[in-house]
Amino acid sequence: MHFGILTGGGDAPGLNAVIRGVVVRAEAGGHRVTGFLRGWKGAIENTTVPLNREAVRDIHTLGGTILFSSRTNPRKIENGLERIKQTLKENEIDVLIALGGEDTLGVANALGEMGVFVVGVPKTIDNDLSATDYTFGFDSAINNVMDAIDKLKTTAKSHERVMVVEIMGRHAGWMALYGGMAGGAHVILTPEKEFDTDQVCDLLKKRYEQGRRYALVAVAEGAIDPGLARHVYHSAETDSFGHVQLGTGIGIGEVLKNEIEDRTGLETRHVVLGHVQRGGSPSAFDRVLGTRLGVKAVEIGESGENRRMAALRGTEVVAVDLAEAVGTLKTVPEDYIKTAELFFG
Repeated sequence: MHFGILTGGGDAPGLNAVIRGVVVRAEAGGHRVTGFLRGWKGAIENTTVPLNREAVRDIHTLGGTILFSSRTNPRKIENGLERIKQTLKENEIDVLIALGGEDTLGVANALGEMGVFVVGVPKTIDNDLSATDYTFGFDSAINNVMDAIDKLKTTAKSHERVMVVEIMGRHAGWMALYGGMAGGAHVILTPEKEFDTDQVCDLLKKRYEQGRRYALVAVAEGAIDPGLARHVYHSAETDSFGHVQLGTGIGIGEVLKNEIEDRTGLETRHVVLGHVQRGGSPSAFDRVLGTRLGVKAVEIGESGENRRMAALRGTEVVAVDLAEAVGTLKTVPEDYIKTAELFFG
């Protein structure tokens, strides 16, 4: 068999571990692998690179992706999906393995409906894909968030400040919740539950009155106080999949910082972690998970089951319907948020 593989959307630690897992397992099965560069852009333009065991040796320790990535949306390009089908035909690709999040896998699912043999591998640091318990990249990212909060805590203590830390998470607060809990943030705000800035300020003032004269507030970039919504400004620009470009303009972290300082008089600073969260080498968990998902993707291809995705269920890596992964966003359950709230203040 001839496998094609591509990586789309934002980079995530563990991508190279998946690529390595695919190539090594494919060669063990007597198959060959071709990589498409820059995600769907490479599949449209037929930009390829041959992959073998030597080419992927030890890459599981590296962050990013050796195949590069882009946010190209084939459905916004004239005959984009048909051009991909033609590229796969010209390269005699039997199975296309797509590594990505909701957008990348949505395109893969559409190709599957057109008769292309596709296998998905769930990649997003946001951990918001359905049909899998965890996405690779998430563990590395929340460790980066935890590390940042640990470091900011020493500054907050030294200057008796409130530090507002803005964390990635447009519609799902997994990163803010897990990173915030692990780092010991004193308030955690996620998109799943609207918050009241007055209540946050009351909690912070009480904390200072009790002698704990510093605080860390972890806030997901998509968290909302309806009363502050008019102050949050993002660029009107969207990517090719229609997502507003968060991280530009005035984000919730800066707005919340200003409101806390104005309402409480407490010295407050804000930090936007941005792309630092997704950079660096993958954690041990993501190296192993990525490897297992890559191996499973090849096994799914060998099985002849189209439009399937390799997923983690419990401790097992299994095949699930690709459509299930892109059908509904996985958000943080209410009971997870209630658990975190026990430690606020």
